[in-house]
Amino acid sequence: MMARKRATTKTVSAMLDKHDPVNHPSHYTSHPSGVECIQVVEHMGFCLGNVVKYCWRADEKGNALEDLEKALWYLQRELKRRGRHAGQGIQ
Repeated sequence: MMARKRATTKTVSAMLDKHDPVNHPSHYTSHPSGVECIQVVEHMGFCLGNVVKYCWRADEKGNALEDLEKALWYLQRELKRRGRHAGQGIQ
């Protein structure tokens, strides 16, 4: 049996430096912290993860307004799911 090589910070960094639009799109890996968006959102529920994702990439894909509207859509959906109603300021 071959031993699996354990990924180190250096090898992960090297992988992220390469253009990989499927596994590590640049609009999710370009944060100055070095953190990839999925490392954060995979610990959230679907709607809240999408809120963060669309805010994260808003200035990276060329249409910030559209991404922010998508984030708002998911946030409103999550608020409704948690029991908020139009009478409480959510439409």
